[in-house]
Amino acid sequence: MITQEAFDDQTLMPSEFEDYVDQLIDPPAPEIEIDSVTDDFGELYRVWNSSQLLGTFYQNLEGKWIAQPCNTDERPCCETSLQAQLFIIAVNGLLVADVA
Repeated sequence: MITQEAFDDQTLMPSEFEDYVDQLIDPPAPEIEIDSVTDDFGELYRVWNSSQLLGTFYQNLEGKWIAQPCNTDERPCCETSLQAQLFIIAVNGLLVADVA
């Protein structure tokens, strides 16, 4: 026999419930940071979400920006560094649209 438990809204404190609803409506944006290191080929830019490396990007000799997201073999050629950053963030599922 399958029984259905009744939802007891008294078990959650009002502030806990409000926090839960707020996160459903407006989830916190990821903390994306960009830094760089110099190697033999020039500047290598790294995209981080807190302490997790999302990917790297660099500018090639033709002036195009090459995005290298982690955990994928995709290496798109972008016109701007911002496009490379956004591609890396999007591949990692962290692109947040501002709809306001």
